[in-house]
Amino acid sequence: MNEKQYINWHAKSDKQLCESIGKFIQHHRLNKNLSQDYVSKRAGISRSTLSLLERGGKVNLTTLVQVLRVMDLLSVLDAFRVQDEISPVAYAELQRKSYKRQRATGSAMVADPEKDDWEW
Repeated sequence: MNEKQYINWHAKSDKQLCESIGKFIQHHRLNKNLSQDYVSKRAGISRSTLSLLERGGKVNLTTLVQVLRVMDLLSVLDAFRVQDEISPVAYAELQRKSYKRQRATGSAMVADPEKDDWEW
């Protein structure tokens, strides 16, 4: 079956989350048949730093990005994309400001500039 397994990320500790990231990196590295030495050299980090990352150790964010780039996995960063959204109140205000009349009521009296007297 192709059921997705639900993972309660909130229930995991920081250490467990780091270990999950490390397993992700190691899994994809091995599936691509890339050695730690190759990935670390291309990422500009030491092999021991890559090993630390794969074991869930503390590494900086730049290291993670460099490794993801070398392994062509930057697409996982899509989860961090932020799209600008306009609030409903701001949208209504924008609509109000850009409102243009679409028809005349016809009830307004228009003065004839050539006529001086007004007769009611």
